[in-house]
Amino acid sequence: MEHGSADSGRFEELKERILEQVDLSREVPDDEMRDLIDEVVLASGRENYLPLNEKCRLKKELFHALRKMDVLQELLDEPGVTEIMVNGMDGIFLERDGKLMRWEKNFYSRERILDIIQQMTGACNRVVNESQPIVDARLENGDRVHVVLPPIAVNGPIITIRRFPETPMTMDRLLRMDSLSEEEAFFLKDAVRSGYSILIAGGTGSGKTTFLNALSEYIPEDERVVVIEDTAELQIQNVHNLVRLETRSSGTEDCREITIRDLIRASLRMRPTRIIVGEVRGAETFELLTCLNTGHDGSFCTCHANSTQDTIGRLETMVLMGMELPLQAIRRQIASGIDLIVYLGRLRDKSRRLLEITEVTGMEGDQVALNPLFLFRETGEVSGRICGIQERTGEMKNIEKFQHAGIAADQKGADP
Repeated sequence: MEHGSADSGRFEELKERILEQVDLSREVPDDEMRDLIDEVVLASGRENYLPLNEKCRLKKELFHALRKMDVLQELLDEPGVTEIMVNGMDGIFLERDGKLMRWEKNFYSRERILDIIQQMTGACNRVVNESQPIVDARLENGDRVHVVLPPIAVNGPIITIRRFPETPMTMDRLLRMDSLSEEEAFFLKDAVRSGYSILIAGGTGSGKTTFLNALSEYIPEDERVVVIEDTAELQIQNVHNLVRLETRSSGTEDCREITIRDLIRASLRMRPTRIIVGEVRGAETFELLTCLNTGHDGSFCTCHANSTQDTIGRLETMVLMGMELPLQAIRRQIASGIDLIVYLGRLRDKSRRLLEITEVTGMEGDQVALNPLFLFRETGEVSGRICGIQERTGEMKNIEKFQHAGIAADQKGADP
């Protein structure tokens, strides 16, 4: 239920009593804090009757407010919640099992939301204030946080938390969820091991990061991989020689901004076998394409796009955001640097599916040539769930990397 003014007043009063008794000159262990909360709540119950369930609720919420993420902690502890959205004091919304809903609880005050924002951003050395009101951060468990402050956010401080599973997603789990077919999984396994560079595209919430995590399990263990992200969230599996780099925004302490472009350039001096860029959004796309065309086969990245064909146009636009180049030159870079485009989508039943795997074969005239290999075809709907089949629509044309890896043309996609 939403907290009324009486509840809010009692909660704040109890919190003040606890803070008055806490020894701030030392680190107070969680158990000691819980004991102190118990004492204060029990004393309040003697002054004004409190039912047992109310005492338990107050103890839990006071501990979350003083030691964790306040009212959000309950949602952060629930595995089924995949997204949390705080719209100022207008309410908290969440995504659970693919469905958006409003939560019955809320923060007691706007000031408390701001406190939680500073707690989140400060923990990963990010700065957010009126002069820098938009920031990306992450929680200790790897969940991604996006914050927008007033006056940019008209209805108060906005927090969006994208949650990730504690255990990385695997291709086996995606298969059990019918996100792709076995033939597609085996094909991608061979492609990764053979060193084909793969771009994962899709709309917001289509599962690009999740799919990249699963795909990384196919990277050979003896390779050196450099991961570059705006906010560290990827869970790369089975790679021992792993370097993780994260951008830095310009802060108030004369810190120079470190961008994706800077990190891609720096990664080239680290002798990477593969480079993984969490997401390309702008001018850094040119540096990525340069890497893909200078011997870093087998690299991965993701980008937002509405279709496989649209992905090419998005890449062209993003390169032009950083420099003026002839369109033909950009297209040649794309055609020679990217081998496969994996396009993901979120269907109307909220399920996430691999919709297309397409080979980039080179140039045909002045256009980037595409060769569709797999396509999801919808066949109907049963009990609200969309059914369909993954069709093989073509064969790879550029098979040199398969051959160099010792995978015969007639064995691609077979269980090795």
